[in-house]
Amino acid sequence: MRKTIGFLGCGNMGGAIARAVCKAADPQSVWLANRTPAKAEALAAELGCNTTSNDEVAGRCDLIFLAVKPQMMEELLAPLRFTLAERPGRFVLCSMAAGLSIGRIQELAGGDYPVIRIMPNTPASVGAGMIQYCTSGVTAEEEADFLRLMAPAGRLDAVPEALIDAASCVSGCGPAWVYQFIEALADGGVACGLPRAKAQEYAAQMVLGSAKLVLESGQHPGALKDAVCSPGGSTIQGVRVLEEKGMRGAVMDAVLAAYNKTKEMGKG
Repeated sequence: MRKTIGFLGCGNMGGAIARAVCKAADPQSVWLANRTPAKAEALAAELGCNTTSNDEVAGRCDLIFLAVKPQMMEELLAPLRFTLAERPGRFVLCSMAAGLSIGRIQELAGGDYPVIRIMPNTPASVGAGMIQYCTSGVTAEEEADFLRLMAPAGRLDAVPEALIDAASCVSGCGPAWVYQFIEALADGGVACGLPRAKAQEYAAQMVLGSAKLVLESGQHPGALKDAVCSPGGSTIQGVRVLEEKGMRGAVMDAVLAAYNKTKEMGKG
């Protein structure tokens, strides 16, 4: 029997994961539901999959992505508890809500259901995501199927649930700070006389290539930084200014601030 995949929520993150899943699975086996139906319909038209209601996804799909913000999860699951409880067969819930533990998802869903908890990021929409995950009650076969479905989204890494909030604050929140950095680099290029479009292209490709070099070389970022800094050169002067302005401390503080907020959201 063909397995069906459902999405409850089609926002930025749900849409990114749906795009990846539709590359690995038959889009006709994918069903989308959203509070604003027009959003689900637009995404379904793009991907060649189907739209339906929340209740239908909860009642029929084998793998159900819970793609809503943490503060909306209770409102989403409360009306579906009876539908989930009445299902005769097995199904897996997949949550991407920051701060909400597997236990909390099961509590809100009304049962000790198998759960995969993922922390994806928006680059998953272009196949370059970093997705951490942990599971409860999931079989080895179900985990293998999940990894196959998610492979087009990027890198996946299994982590203990105790570490998943910290992981999400590096790779889940991190893109926003990288976009700030790219924008600032481009602004600097414009200040030096580059056309805006060129400055943005150069900055973005530089970040892409630098990240690839870290991953593929296995070298410490500090060693790679040293290799760019010629004695008496221009790069080390820029490094000096960034150190004076507290760049590293500011970035660390940003991760910690995001982590504290994530923990706070999980207490609700």
